[in-house]
Amino acid sequence: QVQLMESGGGSVQPGGSLRLSCTASGRLTGINTMGWYREASDKERELVAGLTTDGRTYYADSVKGRFTISGVSGDSAKKSAYLQMSSLKPEDTGVYECAAGISSLAGFNFNYWGQGTQVTVST
Repeated sequence: QVQLMESGGGSVQPGGSLRLSCTASGRLTGINTMGWYREASDKERELVAGLTTDGRTYYADSVKGRFTISGVSGDSAKKSAYLQMSSLKPEDTGVYECAAGISSLAGFNFNYWGQGTQVTVST
């Protein structure tokens, strides 16, 4: 099993920044992808950003140019990933869930999710 623990959420005003952190532990053999999902009360859960160990990235159109995913470093016992969020907007509000998985060249794939950390953007 894989355990994911997020940190770094909070409340911020529009235009502000936050940095989310995620630590993955457990049976990480083969895990080559980490990412962040966002779940808002009035929207479908969406993949916000993803990163593979071979450097492939994914960003949702709504966050391109504002969010940066990094990390996915570590060994088979522990991996970390980060999401730097800048120029935050009220529509970025939601629960951000760290995810990990095994992706192929065909695309990103996630098999495990954390509990999530709340991000609130408001005046």
